[in-house]
Amino acid sequence: MEIEFSSQEELYKRVQPALRAKLAELHRLGYPYIHIIDIWNYLIETRWKKAKDLTLSDIVSDILHVDNRRLDEYMKGKIAKKRRSQEEIETI
Repeated sequence: MEIEFSSQEELYKRVQPALRAKLAELHRLGYPYIHIIDIWNYLIETRWKKAKDLTLSDIVSDILHVDNRRLDEYMKGKIAKKRRSQEEIETI
């Protein structure tokens, strides 16, 4: 049985249990600043950017097996970029 989703938002809602499980793991391991949307965006921007015909099981597997260290580095890069942008605005 093939499941199809009409939007990315619908898929995001469907995989919430996997995202919450991964988030709980990350928080237990000392990454309290990472949020569910961060996991989702990381996978969209890195793992799924060029992927085609992903199944629901592929997506859930990717969520549960995301590399914690790489996700942490991704988030630190995003935070640093945001800080730099804010500093640039403040100097204008």
